[in-house]
Amino acid sequence: MTSRRHFLAGVTAAALWPATGWAEAGAPAYVGAAQSADGRYWLCGLATDGALTFRIALPERGHAAATHPSRPEAVTFARRPGTFAIVFDCATGAVVANLTAPEGRHFYGHGAFSPDGETLFTTENDYEAGQGVLGVWHTRGGYTRVGEIASGGTGPHEIRLMADGETLVVANGGIETHPDSGRAKLNLATMQPNLTYLSLDGDILEQVENAPDYRRNSIRHIALGPEGEVAAALQWEGDPSDTPPLLAVHRRGAPLEYLAAPDALHRAMNGYAGSVALNAAGEVAITSPRGGYVQVFALSDGRFLRAHADPDVCGVAADGSDFVISTGRGLVRGLKGDSVRWTAEHAVQWDNHLVPVG
Repeated sequence: MTSRRHFLAGVTAAALWPATGWAEAGAPAYVGAAQSADGRYWLCGLATDGALTFRIALPERGHAAATHPSRPEAVTFARRPGTFAIVFDCATGAVVANLTAPEGRHFYGHGAFSPDGETLFTTENDYEAGQGVLGVWHTRGGYTRVGEIASGGTGPHEIRLMADGETLVVANGGIETHPDSGRAKLNLATMQPNLTYLSLDGDILEQVENAPDYRRNSIRHIALGPEGEVAAALQWEGDPSDTPPLLAVHRRGAPLEYLAAPDALHRAMNGYAGSVALNAAGEVAITSPRGGYVQVFALSDGRFLRAHADPDVCGVAADGSDFVISTGRGLVRGLKGDSVRWTAEHAVQWDNHLVPVG
């Protein structure tokens, strides 16, 4: 098992020294999708101080990206129910490959590389069967699709590779959709989200579901902890007057543990956590663009630590022992405890996520 010391060192290094090949793209620490005032869409690289390192035009709105562990390549995914994903050389802006979801599939906006960067896994919807799949792509020679494996649930959203380099964890949001119905949610009365752990070959190693009272808490985004913990950002699809927790932590072999801020601050999140990140100080942050808050908790014991207010905040990523956030109003901020260390402002609306490079 990865030690906490090695994990914390790795988080710090990842934030400060991107993979060598990424130096050719201006050494970004993060990538994010954005829309400019003229309506155009972009994939952007951001340095540790929020400065732009590159900007590449997208044909449509992007959601999140997956960054190659060594080459300056980023796969940007269409927002659900999009069927395109584009691999860019972020040093030149050139298109490396266009990924098209097979017939009967669409992307869910996220993906993850294998440790050697030779394989890409993409979250997808088999919408006629109402089941999730993971597309499997070989990255050499044009990103060729070589197969797919079951995600272990419905509506797989974010996927992450765990520190052992051999285990994938998938947030199966539990929500059935179909392109003929746009973004309508078709199974809210019966939805059952889960976290699923799989081998790289697709064998299901473990699954955990929400507690019965929280069955309609969609598990959408995930971050990884030093001892194999998974922190999950939740989105409530039940009665709006209910206020279930919006952050869960899972340790293998145990049920989900739910975390929530004090009542007034928790209610201010409006039932929606949009992104989650975990920093080298052992802190977990969730964001709510609907509520305009970042909330931070201790991973070790679930204590609520603090909140930061910023309108339309959603993107969040670790920066060593701190956090970086982005907002739909064009701001990128470096947070340190209760303070704002720095702010960079860009003439764009940042989309939902900040993705660490490498």
